[in-house]
Amino acid sequence: MCRWLAYLGEPIQPSKLIVDTPNSLVAQSLNSPLGAQTVNGDGFGLAWYPDATAESTPAVFRSIEPAWHDENVRELSRAIETPLFFAHVRAATLPPVQKTNCHPFRYESWLFMHNGVIREFPRLHRQLALAIAPELFESVRGTTDSEVLFFLALTHGLREDPVGGLARAIREVEQVGRAHGIPYPVQGTFAISNGSTVWAFRYSSERRSRTLFHSEDVTTLRMLYPEVERLQGYGEQSRVIVSEPLSDLPDAFHEVPESTVAILDMNGYRHEPFLQEA
Repeated sequence: MCRWLAYLGEPIQPSKLIVDTPNSLVAQSLNSPLGAQTVNGDGFGLAWYPDATAESTPAVFRSIEPAWHDENVRELSRAIETPLFFAHVRAATLPPVQKTNCHPFRYESWLFMHNGVIREFPRLHRQLALAIAPELFESVRGTTDSEVLFFLALTHGLREDPVGGLARAIREVEQVGRAHGIPYPVQGTFAISNGSTVWAFRYSSERRSRTLFHSEDVTTLRMLYPEVERLQGYGEQSRVIVSEPLSDLPDAFHEVPESTVAILDMNGYRHEPFLQEA
């Protein structure tokens, strides 16, 4: 489907993770061993906050060029320093390849990105779009299932309660999908941020979700791998959540369990159950 990463910690150049690390996001756009599709060449997106505070307004760059081919990806990701950023490489399903369909999506201070699918979305699109609050609907720019889900979650209170807002949106999608005879409507991993916290979800209706991992803390990694020089380029609070690991170092990344939200702030990670009820 897609590959994505979310970073929070001391300000860094996004290129350290997008381009320079062994299994970087650009590398995954060409060859994604754990992805549903090996190649993710239908666009790239980068969104970053100037500082890691709630209500900070993120900037967004999107391109329909493959990440490995777009020189702007390298130029921009090396010119920026940011404490919190999202990056995404896209493998399109039904919607067209256009900038408005590239992740991350933004509304006010909030960012959202997704790897996965709402199954048989063309059959559900109209009903789900009409469920978006009228005052939010005019901000929907593209045609993807992901953007509709984001604005449906905003409608269900994501700004006040990110976990509950997404949960209520997913339950509505499942209800509409099953009414249309689709037994497992939702599949994916999802990332949300308000500028100070990242919420990363692993969930699917059939409990067989796309992969999701988060990094070990940098202090532990330096103890395990004192010979790996690139680890010296990260601060002690640097943490990343990814669709698949950015390196093959053992114990550098830990898998997020099924039906779980990993919540990341400057104090580190914590896990909570997410839609685990039958």
